[in-house]
Amino acid sequence: MIFNERLKILRDEKGATQESTARSLGMPLRSYNRLESDGAKAHYDTLMKIADYYDVSVDWLMGRTDRREVNR
Repeated sequence: MIFNERLKILRDEKGATQESTARSLGMPLRSYNRLESDGAKAHYDTLMKIADYYDVSVDWLMGRTDRREVNR
């Protein structure tokens, strides 16, 4: 699944741990771990938080485009 792969890429690029990322996003570590490891589906509000946190587009996170940029 593309979403969990891209989520891990972004976290690695930032040099962050799953724990620190989960804390920054205001979610339990177990929930974040599931998003990254088994491709659990993110709720809309969580998806938006992740996109904002990493400054990437939701479309990129979901594999709909190869462009990370956010259209503002």
